[in-house]
Amino acid sequence: MPRPLLVVVSLLAAAAAAAAGLRLGRSTLAGWRDLRSARTYGLAAEQRPLLLRAAAAVFCLVCAAVLAAAVLPGRAPGAWGRSQHSGAESASRPPAAPGPAASSGSAAPQPAAAQPPSAAAHPAPPAATAFTSIGQPAEGELMEGAVPGPDGRPRTVRVWLPAQYRTDQQARFPVIVLHSGTPRKTADAELPDLFDGIASAVKLGRSRPFVVVAPEAPSGTEHPCELVAAAPQAVADDAALRTAVITAFRTMSAGPDSWGVLGVEAGAPCAAAAGLARPDLYGAAAAVSGRYDTAALAEACAEAPAGTAGRLLLAAAKADTAGVGDARALQAALHGGKGPAARADVRVSDIVQDYTHERERLRLVRVAVQYLAESLGRAG
Repeated sequence: MPRPLLVVVSLLAAAAAAAAGLRLGRSTLAGWRDLRSARTYGLAAEQRPLLLRAAAAVFCLVCAAVLAAAVLPGRAPGAWGRSQHSGAESASRPPAAPGPAASSGSAAPQPAAAQPPSAAAHPAPPAATAFTSIGQPAEGELMEGAVPGPDGRPRTVRVWLPAQYRTDQQARFPVIVLHSGTPRKTADAELPDLFDGIASAVKLGRSRPFVVVAPEAPSGTEHPCELVAAAPQAVADDAALRTAVITAFRTMSAGPDSWGVLGVEAGAPCAAAAGLARPDLYGAAAAVSGRYDTAALAEACAEAPAGTAGRLLLAAAKADTAGVGDARALQAALHGGKGPAARADVRVSDIVQDYTHERERLRLVRVAVQYLAESLGRAG
């Protein structure tokens, strides 16, 4: 019998069996009520017909379910189940000699043999990284997850979500990558008040809200910032990290229009190196209270991708004469350099002063975030 006709007949039989089962079920329910009424008044009543109708109702409903399942694909002995079973058997048997019958029978398994290449051509997307909440600094929320590094080992990544992330559920946010200068640590682990400086820039209307990504610095060297200057492709937020962040959070697409980089104190040389050497990744960079290897950074900037020019702010407190001196020296070296180094837009801020180092750092971070917001706006 042709397959479509068999399906129709099976469905009709299932419907008839279901209807019969329902009628018998209603009759059984009515008989059960009569039996209870008879027993209430002490009358004799026969149970055997009631039990037979109940058994017949159950039998009809089971038959209806079996017939319906038989015509659903992949559920029971239908065409899909048989083809998979026969494919497995044919894979375990040695190939038969070619012949008229064999050639006609072997034509069906060929599409099944072509499935692995198609599956390989469309691999499943990688699983999203799980981030868990570990605190609520600066009225935002701090999340933490583990993302595989270039060596395959997991590395800690922290993501700070501003307060506006909760209130505006439709918005997508630009990103600041917060570099650390200490191996196996995130920048906020040593300077937890950094988020306060970032949030204060937003509160004062000097910046739009940012999502802040703080990756763990690599452990292969005692000076991660020197690694970034020597090998710009070793930036902490590689492709795997960026994919994990974009997948898990409502951020703008990775690129110089919406991603910037920030480093404070030990992390400042990392941010300077990343911004100067990879303007194709970051629209702007800000380095706060750092000490810099001028020659290494000038060389890294000179080898930046063709047609790009970095934007960098070097900020230091007015009383930090050593930091201001390093910033001026780096600015002069880049302006006198070659190629992309000479085209880099490097600015120095040295006007911040306050009565404690912590308050100066907060104000410097606020200045840096304002610069990143303005620079990324021009880049966009």
